[in-house]
Amino acid sequence: MTDAPARRRPRAWHGAPAAAPVSVDIVIPVLNEERALPGCVRTLAAYLGGFPLPWRITIVDNGSTDGTWRAAASLANELEQVHARRLDIRGRGAALRAAWQDSTADIVAYMDVDLSTDLDALFPLVASVASGHSEIAIGTRLAPGARTRRSLRREVVSRGYNALLRHGFGVRFSDAQCGFKAARTDVVRPLLGHVRDDAWFFDTELLLLAEHNGLRVHEVPVDWIEDTDSRVRVVRTAIDDLKGLARVAWSICRGRARVEVARPEPRPRHPDAVVARPREATFLSFVMVNAASCVLYALVYLSLRAFWSPVATNLGAVALTFLVSGAVPRRWTVARLRRAAVRVRSAARFSMVYALTTAAALAVPAAAGRAVEVGAVLAAYGPLALSRWVAGSRRTRQRSWTHRRRSARRMARRAMARRGMAARRHPRFPV
Repeated sequence: MTDAPARRRPRAWHGAPAAAPVSVDIVIPVLNEERALPGCVRTLAAYLGGFPLPWRITIVDNGSTDGTWRAAASLANELEQVHARRLDIRGRGAALRAAWQDSTADIVAYMDVDLSTDLDALFPLVASVASGHSEIAIGTRLAPGARTRRSLRREVVSRGYNALLRHGFGVRFSDAQCGFKAARTDVVRPLLGHVRDDAWFFDTELLLLAEHNGLRVHEVPVDWIEDTDSRVRVVRTAIDDLKGLARVAWSICRGRARVEVARPEPRPRHPDAVVARPREATFLSFVMVNAASCVLYALVYLSLRAFWSPVATNLGAVALTFLVSGAVPRRWTVARLRRAAVRVRSAARFSMVYALTTAAALAVPAAAGRAVEVGAVLAAYGPLALSRWVAGSRRTRQRSWTHRRRSARRMARRAMARRGMAARRHPRFPV
């Protein structure tokens, strides 16, 4: 009879000592909210009693004319982890900019005073930023899994506005205006200097700049109930937002939306990983896409020429080709951080392509035949398609290998320095 082998004792868990937890500063901007402020702050403070990270609540009164400041000061005296400050200028954007610039926390966040967003989404919001996976996290009322209760007018305006952002700027986030956001402090501060709006468009402008500069924006579906006592004027705010979108689009078009931010580049974890060479792969895919674009343009032009004049035929061919093939290079060959700029410049490129190819079509004598005419417009269209690689992605290619390696090393050194400073800094919120 053979004895059963002795059961091995399980090995102990090993790992590095736990680093100091990141801290969170939750900002509540208020304007004439004397009635709603006490209930909001007390409810939030009670909820944060079980929050796993160090936290502080900052009330920012930006120009109230009622008893809001007295209520804020009273709450700051009553509750240890509540801080209050007063600004002379109005605007949610101005309040957030001032509070986030001066915060000593690792993560800055904000929420509306009406607590329309359920607080159970707060930890998932902060966790994605605290883990280092994302630089910015936002609550969304329009993503699958979100549950909302609001008026039809507000629903229509919100969905229309965010659809305009997705199709006009190529953004990935679904809800720019939900008052429930968090960000890494060291990342958001460089962006604040480039955000010009001090009112409700502040959120959208910040997110547009973030995506334009390659930052990762994480979305958390939230439960949201509309408060009818809100200070938001939906129609007026929508008009101001449209003006802000035009300003941001013009800034992107002129190349003035670039911000030096701590954006980590992806790098392999495996020490022996064989990494692809993205420049050659991008060039090959670009050649394939533009070759297919030239073939599509020639076929569409030849098909429509039997029914329309050269001018109308060329307009239809260029428009259809841009519509079909324009989205493919943006998704496949253009870096995500440049998609908004590509969309803004596409209108100017369309006008140039149409003008030159139409001139080539009109320069061909009528007796030359359709084959010569198609060859002439294709000869004009081909170099223009190639110029999208030579000129359009020149800046991206210049920033690619050497710059990315240097940026990765520089940001790695900064991250190590930040971790060392964070481990030595205690308490997180010095009095």
